[in-house]
Amino acid sequence: MPMKEKLVHARAILNLSQQALAQKLGVSFATVNRWEKGHSTPSKFHEIRFERFCKENEVVFEEK
Repeated sequence: MPMKEKLVHARAILNLSQQALAQKLGVSFATVNRWEKGHSTPSKFHEIRFERFCKENEVVFEEK
């Protein structure tokens, strides 16, 4: 699953806005917005931070 889909999926499961997810990851709303639209991708640091956040909140991604 592409990163932008993972972000949308995690937000939907946890019922979070882009702003709320951004605060939890320590980035700006605009950054999360760009990631979800595919205009940019997270650095390795933020990708790992997102993966840990998902694991802590029991968000699971199904592989297609």
